[in-house]
Amino acid sequence: MTDLILIEREGAVTTLRLNDPATMNAMTPRMAHDLHDALRSEVKTARAIVLAGNERAFSAGANLKDAMPADVAGFDVGRTLEDDYNPLMHTIRDLPVPIISAVRGAAAGVGASLALACDIIVAGKSAYFLEAFARIGLVPDGGATWLLTRAVGRVRAMEMMLLAEKIPAPQAHDWGLITRLTEDDAAEQTAQTIAQKLAQGPSHSYALIRKAAWSAADSDFATALETERQLQKRAGETPDFAEGLAAFHEKRAARFHQ
Repeated sequence: MTDLILIEREGAVTTLRLNDPATMNAMTPRMAHDLHDALRSEVKTARAIVLAGNERAFSAGANLKDAMPADVAGFDVGRTLEDDYNPLMHTIRDLPVPIISAVRGAAAGVGASLALACDIIVAGKSAYFLEAFARIGLVPDGGATWLLTRAVGRVRAMEMMLLAEKIPAPQAHDWGLITRLTEDDAAEQTAQTIAQKLAQGPSHSYALIRKAAWSAADSDFATALETERQLQKRAGETPDFAEGLAAFHEKRAARFHQ
């Protein structure tokens, strides 16, 4: 682990902070692996995770200066996706705890994918999202083609990817690309407040909700119904359900525990 990913803990909430301000948190394979390792380690104790950058940028995307050779003839640009970034995106998808992104400044390229793969996306008003791949003759990655088309529809996703223009946070909010729009200096605190609330909730249920939602995005209706049936059985066998049902009958707030 390097200091390019900072780990901050407050109670049952862990904040993972991209920390290379000199490059606007541009991602490298090393950072991708460090973030991957941090996620896998922190879910052992954290009940919610916040993913953040800094004031200037969440992440400016991949650090092309460090990632590409001077002569790209015969160079497999997609190899780093297979080796470094795709495993990270799979890990985010499969997390057993909720993850919230706090976006300030730029969220571009694979950095945008990281932010948009989270369950709840909080952005300051000056933040923006950018799919700039077409500017350099590449295609969106980090799952962007999947994430964007499902969040805003094919047409708006195509506009983002083909025109490679900045989408300001207020516009992203109008499109349904993000869930919370805040003042710039309130983005992280809003994400923390949400994370602390989630950390007090039914952890078993949250894990199964995440699993069901990601599965549904790739399923037809009948398959989604069957998945819900199977996961509901599992949810009904957890202490979360026992406590929730007891609280309902006793007309009190539920007290969920790990």
